[in-house]
Amino acid sequence: MPITPVADLVAAARARIAEIDTPTLMAMADDPDVVIVDIRDVRERANGHIPGSIHAPRGMLEFWVDPASPYHKPVFAQDKRYVLHCASGWRSALSVAALQDMGFTASHLRDGFTDWVAQGGAVVVPPPRD
Repeated sequence: MPITPVADLVAAARARIAEIDTPTLMAMADDPDVVIVDIRDVRERANGHIPGSIHAPRGMLEFWVDPASPYHKPVFAQDKRYVLHCASGWRSALSVAALQDMGFTASHLRDGFTDWVAQGGAVVVPPPRD
């Protein structure tokens, strides 16, 4: 069976989901009705994250969003705007497409955390773990 390149999957997801550019998310970052969701791996997040963002690892995201799941997280049951991000926008595009298929409304940071940092977005760097 042929393998579909991941770039094609990302392009297909991006064609049907809402994307937000970095300056727009920067302007929205302090809005109490916006929840920024960092889906990166815990090791990536340990190097810095967007202030106020919540961490929802990509591997658990669908389970945390689904109210019928034993892993559901109440943060996803709020009437808020959810904006997902990863490092470059690929994983978050695929994640938003999957959530959209579940009936959940979300968008993603088109160019990811890397662009957030490059454009001078605020970053929280947690203290090193002992």
